[in-house]
Amino acid sequence: MKTRPTGNTSNADWMGSLCPALTSMPLKHLAVPGSHDSFSFWVDEQAPVGPDQKAYVKHLAAVFRFLAKKVMKKWSMTQNLTFREQLEGGIRYFDLRVSSKPGEPGHEIYFIHGLFGHKVRDGLRDINNFLNAHRKEVVFLDFNHHYAMREEHHRYLISMLKELFGHKLCKIDVVEEITLNYLWENRYQVLVFYHHPSAEGCPLMWPGSKIPAPWANTTDTSKLIQFLETTLGERAQYGSFHVSQAILTPRVKTIARGLVRGLRNYLVERNLPTIMMWVEAQKPGVNGVNIITSDFVELVDFANTVIRLNNLLLQDRKGTGYSP
Repeated sequence: MKTRPTGNTSNADWMGSLCPALTSMPLKHLAVPGSHDSFSFWVDEQAPVGPDQKAYVKHLAAVFRFLAKKVMKKWSMTQNLTFREQLEGGIRYFDLRVSSKPGEPGHEIYFIHGLFGHKVRDGLRDINNFLNAHRKEVVFLDFNHHYAMREEHHRYLISMLKELFGHKLCKIDVVEEITLNYLWENRYQVLVFYHHPSAEGCPLMWPGSKIPAPWANTTDTSKLIQFLETTLGERAQYGSFHVSQAILTPRVKTIARGLVRGLRNYLVERNLPTIMMWVEAQKPGVNGVNIITSDFVELVDFANTVIRLNNLLLQDRKGTGYSP
């Protein structure tokens, strides 16, 4: 029987353990590890194919049923660790895509990536439980794709976020003013980014423009790295947080070639060393990296590698005569 990865609990309090020189810096200048399609550690093979899929994928799933869904599962899952395990391992940014289930009564919302995942409420409750136990840890929740959602679904989700996180939700402010010290003083632990007009006017839902996450959309590591470098060079003009998506995206022919092996075995594992070399060479700070996301965050020492980049900021201060 396959053993389940348990994750690493040593980074459960890494933000709270940072020295004062770092906790007083704008959060947009710190290096923060994140996960891509953070919720995809479990998908429902019994449910219909999600509304985020193209018509031909839905057709294939209807014809081949469970066989097609098993293949989809291999290519939809980008993480192995649960929210709790990711948090304990140091992940603080979550890439969230959500959907209603067409035809289902009520307004329930689910995570989605090709196949439906857990109810959003259950996932958010797990995150909130962790935050209750780790009062100095802060998370970014990035709701960047919404499918089959009418206005009432958005109202339901925004109300759910307010109800679950309450005083932990950070109000929209000038990005440069957001430091860990500021968040701790105000007992804020959650920054929610909501990429939909339904959230406009709500002071607790940050607009998507405040956390751009440029997407390379390539299977080629050299093109990915060139793209990451180019977009980092452009981040200063936005005055926002910034996500570097250090991920490769399979195309139809990629999936056809690696049909049975799946995303992890066919695409991710063999390219991770090259991607990690790029991560290790980065530096946070002004015009540097901020949030970096990866698939299968437990396969390499991803979170530790990103967190350690913050030490470079201390070396800079020492070089100017400042000793934290």
